[in-house]
Amino acid sequence: MPRKATVGGARFALFFTAAAWLAYLVEQIAKLTGPGLSARTLSETVMYLILVTLLTASAASYLLARLGYFERIRDHRRTPRSTIDDFFDQELPSMTVIVPSYREDERIIRQTLLSAALQEYPNLRIVLLVDDPPNPTDDLNRKVLERSRALPKSLHEYLQKPRREFEAALEAFEHTPSDNAFADKRTLELLARKYESAGAWFARELDTMPRVDHSDEFLAREFFARMMNDLQSTAQAISAAAEERDARISRRRVHQLYVRLARTFQAEITTFERKQFASLSHEANKAMNLNSYLGLMGGRYSIISSPGGQVLVPAGDRNPDLVVPNSDYVLTLDADSILLPEYCLRLVYFMEQEENADVAVVQTPYSAYRGAASRIERIAGATTDIQHVVHQGLTRFDATFWVGANAVIRKTALDQLEEQQDEAGFMIKRYIQDRTVIEDTESSIDLRARGWRLHNYPERLSYSATPPDFGSMVIQRQRWANGGLVILPRLLKMCRRKDQRGKRPSIAELFLRLNYLGSISSASVGLLVLLFYPFEGSLLSRYAVLTAVPYFWALSGDLSRVGYKRSDLFRVYGFNLLMLPINLAGTVQSVVQGIGGQKIAFARTPKVKNRTVAPLTFVVMPLLLAGWSAWTLRLDVQQHHYIHGAFSFTNLIMTLYACLAFVGMGNIVADIAVNLREFIYKPVRQTPSIPDVPHWASVLYIGSSVPEEVLRSAPLAVALAAQDQVGERHAAGAAEPFERELATGTHGNVIELDRGRLAALDTK
Repeated sequence: MPRKATVGGARFALFFTAAAWLAYLVEQIAKLTGPGLSARTLSETVMYLILVTLLTASAASYLLARLGYFERIRDHRRTPRSTIDDFFDQELPSMTVIVPSYREDERIIRQTLLSAALQEYPNLRIVLLVDDPPNPTDDLNRKVLERSRALPKSLHEYLQKPRREFEAALEAFEHTPSDNAFADKRTLELLARKYESAGAWFARELDTMPRVDHSDEFLAREFFARMMNDLQSTAQAISAAAEERDARISRRRVHQLYVRLARTFQAEITTFERKQFASLSHEANKAMNLNSYLGLMGGRYSIISSPGGQVLVPAGDRNPDLVVPNSDYVLTLDADSILLPEYCLRLVYFMEQEENADVAVVQTPYSAYRGAASRIERIAGATTDIQHVVHQGLTRFDATFWVGANAVIRKTALDQLEEQQDEAGFMIKRYIQDRTVIEDTESSIDLRARGWRLHNYPERLSYSATPPDFGSMVIQRQRWANGGLVILPRLLKMCRRKDQRGKRPSIAELFLRLNYLGSISSASVGLLVLLFYPFEGSLLSRYAVLTAVPYFWALSGDLSRVGYKRSDLFRVYGFNLLMLPINLAGTVQSVVQGIGGQKIAFARTPKVKNRTVAPLTFVVMPLLLAGWSAWTLRLDVQQHHYIHGAFSFTNLIMTLYACLAFVGMGNIVADIAVNLREFIYKPVRQTPSIPDVPHWASVLYIGSSVPEEVLRSAPLAVALAAQDQVGERHAAGAAEPFERELATGTHGNVIELDRGRLAALDTK
């Protein structure tokens, strides 16, 4: 809990920043109104004032958010576990955990699924959304896919023994009659032994768990060890209560404790692959992987096979081939994230409180794993942990953004976001927007515009992987930098209207949201201009420097507070200089997308052991930045511009440090060589072959004038052919009439459409 002086210091830092900026503003206005002002001096002064204002606004946003964080942590009171157990005695809100995965390492997915499966949540259903191509041609990708498919069954067998033991213990207690409202000594001793057994199971697994890297260590230490200690402590407490004559524990509480043991191991784990079905979207992004499954929830489906892939249609009264249960809540969880114990229980309990009925999303912004092996992963992890502070503070001013790595979402709120779009004759549902690659951020605005609130639970209950090398960091940070400017118009539109509660966003919310969406672009462009444009030395006022002092002072203190060194402030600054070209590239992509309206391809962050090669531009640009800083430093010394010279010197040293420490000279040379080789030697692309004889259904019901459409249209052709044979003709272009007939049970399921014949169509 922050001290009173910490909260007071946060307020003073914000006040000092505002006062320094006002002093700078007055100083510059005095210059602008002075005599003999040239046009160049006027334009440079105005430009410099705008840059300082943008950078000060970004700093003030951080200071305001951290103030909100301190106030929330100070006021937070953890809900007792017995209160949560009492609630889940009466209510059983259902939850589905969906884990999108694309060619992930089996070990990483297993960590994520285990942390979700052992959440002690009732009737928990976990679905691994495997997005790998379903028929890979190379052995490596085939093995990765096979392991992903086999993982749920493996985990089911892994948890089967303790599940049976504790389900039997619960059943035995429930069938033991007693007229006494309180548990006797023998009952408590039996319960204590079961908790000892559960603790021993976690202890055995803890001892035998493979420890490949720090993420394995984290799972062992922060999840399995915590569960072991908690269960063993509970066993000791129950034993102590059994020995104490005056201790009275109700049989209702004993039942809750038995239920907890049983629920710990009861999760259902399964997989789903949207790319197995031609009737679902195959767009290569995480949002559509999630949307494809969300759109099926609550439905029962028949599967039609065709040369172009399988098609899902409503089963109606027929025996379904696929059943996708609906649920009250959906937990989206990245495949490289780990939840801490009680994540699901605490967040759903929060959502179920009457005062939180308008909360659509609750999350704990993820933190970074400790013990990173590389310098760049450690410092990038530091920025992640600082972002946790920022996101928690945003909630204080109702400016929460959905982060994406983990979140509990109210299904009814998602249903309000549903949009439908025709793709190749099939109706595709969208809940999470995929217009930008930061789909969670865009959906935050959509939910807020409909009157929903988003909330960050004020505890650290989730952790996620950080890219371990510069190449994979480039992919992640460029994706993060892209899309904010595209979403800005939607935010401004939201602010002009009242939401469904009749309210408009507050000034603080608007300020924080504007900064969140635009700060990467404004700060990057501002720093670039300061670095490369030769402003007059007189423009760099001492007041402009003072506006940045509280920010860096607060940042160094926050780094220390979240487990790093104060001196890591300089490393973070160097890291940000290294990311400058990447952020600028993301900004340019946002501008291009805003003008053209096209979607930007979703680039997944690699989770591999080997290093990822970085693009040539992002390898060379930091070196050019260091060279320019050296040239500017030389000019500053010659012209006696010592304040700006200090700025140039700092940029030179920290850029060189970042290149050497975070990338490495050997890796820089290797990446340049690889990029040049790929530029010179271009592999010849093979022309895809078109089937000599198109499928008859595609020719008769779609047409063959465009050969490339033959294979793509085969699934729709199947549905249209089946519809035609039923005897009723409808307008071409959609399979909906056939789906309607299936739903009403007018004929049997279509099992397979072989080349040249329609199989298993019962029209009796």
